[in-house]
Formats: sequence, C-alpha cells, structure tokens
Amino acid sequence: MRYKLLGKSGLRVSELCLGTMTFGEDWGWGSSKGESRQVLDAFLEAGGNFIDTANIYTNGTSETLLGEFLIGNRDRAVLATKYTNAMPGIDPNAAGNQRKNMMRSVEASLKRLQTDYIDLYWLHIWDRITPIDEVMRAFDDLVKQGKILHAGVSDMAAWAVARANTLAEFRGWSPFVGLQIEYSLIERTVERELVPMAESLGLGITAWSPLAGGILTGKYAGGKPPADARMNSEMMKGRLRADERINAVIAEVQKVAQEVGRSPAQVALAWLRHRPTPVIPIIGARRLDQFQDNLACLDLKLDASQVKRLDVASQVELGFPHDFYEQDLVKGIVYGGFRDKLDV
Repeated sequence: MRYKLLGKSGLRVSELCLGTMTFGEDWGWGSSKGESRQVLDAFLEAGGNFIDTANIYTNGTSETLLGEFLIGNRDRAVLATKYTNAMPGIDPNAAGNQRKNMMRSVEASLKRLQTDYIDLYWLHIWDRITPIDEVMRAFDDLVKQGKILHAGVSDMAAWAVARANTLAEFRGWSPFVGLQIEYSLIERTVERELVPMAESLGLGITAWSPLAGGILTGKYAGGKPPADARMNSEMMKGRLRADERINAVIAEVQKVAQEVGRSPAQVALAWLRHRPTPVIPIIGARRLDQFQDNLACLDLKLDASQVKRLDVASQVELGFPHDFYEQDLVKGIVYGGFRDKLDV
C-alpha cells in the first residue's frame, strides 16, 4: 500500500479506502460482526489506514463495530464518518446539513466510535436549503474544538462546493479538503464539473460505488441479481439498469480481465486508479474473499491501450460548454490562432 496527501492537507491516507457500509446486518445484506472484523484486519495488514463510515450506515452499527475493532489501533487509522441523513421519523431536525444536526450527530458518532476526535468529517448529501455559511462556520467550530481534524463534502453540486471553499478561504475558516462522489466506468458524468472543480481547488477525490454496486463485476449479467445480492434491497432498487452503453462497458471490462488474467472487479478499480486526476476508490465487500479480490487491484497496471479502450467504451458526452470549447472555430477565435503555440 502506498499513501497520498488528502487534498491540500498534510493528512496521509492509503491509496485505497475501506468502505464499511456493509459492517452489520441491520439492513438485511451486510456482514456479520466476525466477517466485518476479518475485512478490517485484512485492510490494516495490507497497510491500509483510510476508513470510511457514516452515522446512518446499518443504523449506526457500522460505527459501533469500528469503535470496538479499532481499540488499540485508533491513532493509526484515518477515520472518516459522515452526518446529514436520518431514517424518516418525527423530528424535522434529525436530518439535514444545519448546525443543530451537525453538532448532535458528531457527538453521537464520537460515542459510537469510542474516540474523542474524527479525522475527516463528511457532509453526506447536500440538502440544498441550509445556508452554506452556516455549514462552513459549524465545521470550523468543530475543528477549533478538536472534535474533527478536517472537513469533507459528499454529493454536492460543483458550484456549491466551490462557493463553500471560497467563503471559507475568505473568512479564514477550515475548508473542505476532500470530495466524495460516485465515480466508476458506469458513472462518469462527474467528469463534467465535479472532477475539474476538485482538481482546480485541490480537493482529494474519493470514489464511492467504484464497481457500480457490483454491476462491473459481471454478477448481474442478464439483469437478475443473485438472491443474496445487495441490489435486491429496497435501498439499491433502481440502480440496476441495462442499456447499450452499460453492456458495452461490461463487455470491455471482461475482455481486459481475460487479457490480464484478473477479475473484472480488479480491472474496474485499476481503471479508476489510472485516472489523470488522482482518485482513491472506496472498496467494501460483504465477504472476506470479495474484499481480498478487490485489494489485488493494487498491483494491476493496465497498459495505455487497455485504458483507452475502457475510456472509449464508457465515455459520456460532456455537453455544453465543454464540447463547445473543443470546436475548431471556437478554439481558433478564442486564441486568435495561437492555441498550439501557447505553453499552458
């Protein structure tokens, strides 16, 4: 395992992140306590230190198990958790990005995790109603209190993240250092705005669902998931879809997998690790053998032609204004015919 600095911070994180949404069986498709412990141990033994959870995962069981498992290893781990979400109930402030929910959620997570600080605290999903200055000031307060070391953001529009970090910079508050987004060979629309924004602002990118919920492993061929698959859960229904592009992506992944003698999952993860803008895939699995297969992507290097084939099979239209910029007429008049002579 090698390590990267997370965004503009000095925080050293492993090149793979362990996702623990499967820790606990509360949702009907997760891992038992024993299996979860084996997965964590395998990750730590491989040199991994970056661990991702959330207050809502398996109704809090994921955090509780991690708190127990990390006794004696807490400082070695870069522990990330999230706030925002809550199951439907009677309290209108139980979910959302607002200060009240943030402060209440962080205290509950600290207790479940059996720690007095969180390395990276993510805003889980943008609620689109809480003022951004309220969010960033509250994150800064938690940093000053020592309850969190860094803030990150997941599932927010690029313009809103840019506004948040610009505001934090102007006010001298703690900025977001990481961006968590869905990113895979199936989901590449993030390359339109989110990835360029992260590169410009120096945010570390972590990719959730790097195997598209298992679609890229090939186990959903024919559109029918195995009886015990996560895609059968209410939470995941609707993600399994079939169209010409997805079928072409799966076919190309399988061809490359045969060429390199590796699993389709390893190929899909290796593609993410070959992106021009660095990406840390978040990997997780219900079973230890699945997880060990994912870990093996670390020593898989795809050649340029294989990466290009996967790029072509999975490409998406970037749309306006990106496609507009690439028109010869536009490039000619914007640069006065000197684009190819500019050292930029």
